[in-house]
Amino acid sequence: MSYTSRNNDVPRRLAFNKTYFRYTRSQRVLCVGLLKHKHVAFFRSDVEVDVERRVRELIQGLGGRGIGAIAIFIGVVKDVVEGHRVHELSYEAYEEYALKALDRIASEELEKSGVEAVEIMHRLGSAKQGEKTLYIAVAARGRKEALEALSRILERVKAEPPIFKLEKRDDGEYYVIGEGRRVKREEI
Repeated sequence: MSYTSRNNDVPRRLAFNKTYFRYTRSQRVLCVGLLKHKHVAFFRSDVEVDVERRVRELIQGLGGRGIGAIAIFIGVVKDVVEGHRVHELSYEAYEEYALKALDRIASEELEKSGVEAVEIMHRLGSAKQGEKTLYIAVAARGRKEALEALSRILERVKAEPPIFKLEKRDDGEYYVIGEGRRVKREEI
């Protein structure tokens, strides 16, 4: 099921397996299957991901399915990179294509043995030091499956979707491109 709200300001709720998810227009929610769960969304600078709540809802929604582990990754803005102070990160994306790429990543991981749920939420807009930029959760039958899937998803999220990261530091602005390489903004 896929749904996008029509009004930015009105929080809405979507029920999936008796679990309710809140979302606004800036968040798109994708859920598939009766036994497998997938949630892919962007969140804006004015939205904070409540990790404890997300995990609680994930556990409640998947109860009784043999889940033995939930592995979570939370990306945050670093304070220092290459010896320079980071003031802010700014994320932009071709949203339609980026959501499709995130959805494809989640779907392909759900096909793997033992993986029962995948949630990926990526920030768009600006973020200051210590603020969350990426949330990934994987629920699986065991810790090995959960941790391996989490690692694969993280590497793919960093490489595949058209999401662009601009790092604003005390020595200038840099686009961060694959494998942590940085290119000064003026050079592009």
